[in-house]
Amino acid sequence: MGLLELLRKLKASPSHEIRVLLLGLDNAGKTTILKSLAGEEVSKVTPTQGFNIKSVKQEKWNLNVWDIGGQRNIRPYWRNYFENTDVLIYVIDSADRKRLDETGLELTELLEEEKLQGVPLLIFANKQDLLSAAPPGEIADSLGLNDIRTRTWQIQACSAMSGEGLEHGMNWVLKTCSKPK
Repeated sequence: MGLLELLRKLKASPSHEIRVLLLGLDNAGKTTILKSLAGEEVSKVTPTQGFNIKSVKQEKWNLNVWDIGGQRNIRPYWRNYFENTDVLIYVIDSADRKRLDETGLELTELLEEEKLQGVPLLIFANKQDLLSAAPPGEIADSLGLNDIRTRTWQIQACSAMSGEGLEHGMNWVLKTCSKPK
């Protein structure tokens, strides 16, 4: 299926549709999460050079997920995908404590973007299956998440490889996005 055909299909989708923007630093596990949600093989995932678009069915909802690469040279292009976002999923590599400051700066910039004002935020604290993973509470404190007052947010521990925690996070997305605005 070509990109144009996919975009037409997405535009013609039923009203039970949620546009999800999936962001985070490179190697955080965004594409692995997307593949896991789509029921695809996750053992061989290559870094995203650009973006992936997948339509994922969850209950009666059709989630149109835009997975944008997180390499430093791609991040300036993230803003091209902000329009009409219903929920922002930000993925953090919980085992990479050295990059918590960097991921925090990127997240802060995202939350200040005008086109993302008020958009609900789900943070997947990924790679919780690794012994070196920081727990979600520590990540929340490090990133100052408890100070967020301008949007609904949730942090969810997960492992993209095993799928653990993903369903709980996506249930939060569905519950949050199905509330009247």
